[in-house]
Amino acid sequence: MRLRALVLAAGLGTRLRPLTDDLPKPLLPVLGQPLLGLTLRRLAAVGCEAAAINLHHGAGQIRRAFGGEHAGLPLTWSEEPLLLGTLGALGPLAGFFAAADLALVVNGDSLCRWPLAELLARHLATGALATLLLAARADPADFGGGVAVDRAGKLLWLRSAGAPGDRGTLRRVFAGAHVLSRRLLQRIAADPAPAPADFVRDLYEPLLADQPGCLDSLTTGRRWHDLGTPRRYLAATLDWTGARGLWISPAAAVAPTATVRRSSLEAGARVAAEAIVEDSVLLPGASVGAGCEVRDSILGPGVELPAGNQVTSQIVVAGGARVDLRPR
Repeated sequence: MRLRALVLAAGLGTRLRPLTDDLPKPLLPVLGQPLLGLTLRRLAAVGCEAAAINLHHGAGQIRRAFGGEHAGLPLTWSEEPLLLGTLGALGPLAGFFAAADLALVVNGDSLCRWPLAELLARHLATGALATLLLAARADPADFGGGVAVDRAGKLLWLRSAGAPGDRGTLRRVFAGAHVLSRRLLQRIAADPAPAPADFVRDLYEPLLADQPGCLDSLTTGRRWHDLGTPRRYLAATLDWTGARGLWISPAAAVAPTATVRRSSLEAGARVAAEAIVEDSVLLPGASVGAGCEVRDSILGPGVELPAGNQVTSQIVVAGGARVDLRPR
């Protein structure tokens, strides 16, 4: 089976501002690795022969960071001067997917140790047109009500407005990865939706209306994070540190009298004497001055926090500007 992948990375990153003003979302680091790099490694590990990445905001910056391959995976770049939408992104890549037996489509702003081998096996076993990965741990209420599946895993509805309320229905959250069959790829190529086009609105919902039961799912209990906002990025990064709750890059520096708890410090980050950093993320080159207290916050790349400052539930970016991180 020839397996190819598409990573959807053309978003504007609007909800992640100000973090994405200078750093595109796919390059945001998680424990020393850019988010896109973590995704590409998962795809390479499951046997993808090549991956395409659609781009818009920060396209040149992302291409320079990765070049023509990553983790042994050849890369094809698809720049979109005008955003084409999640489904529309397949249009310019029809040639790329022409030889594929299966296509994995992955959201570029998701963080998960995706069980992609299990997802592929489920898809092949059922013969569905597409198989979606769903998260059991995520709260559907936080994601528009989630999707509805029956006890066998068949997709019933993809938007809560139409979801039935009987006892045989389960609510789940889409975990950012789905497999498309060759039949579906050929259908999309033969009758492309006008751009911009969306997978749910323009493909999956019409399919379910015409062919109930044609879409399947696999539910995973693994942790999944949507990194769409700074608060979610902070929570995901801290969760990724594991049981110890702390990750410090070998290229970061922490003074012996400083205190760092439940945090992530990227390369070049520095914490001076008597400073306290808790439940926070320091991006590359961020510096915390002597005696500072940083809690529940994100310090952007290159930020220099002068001695004695206190930062709680804020994003601090270069130049000293601060943005409230508390949930609205």
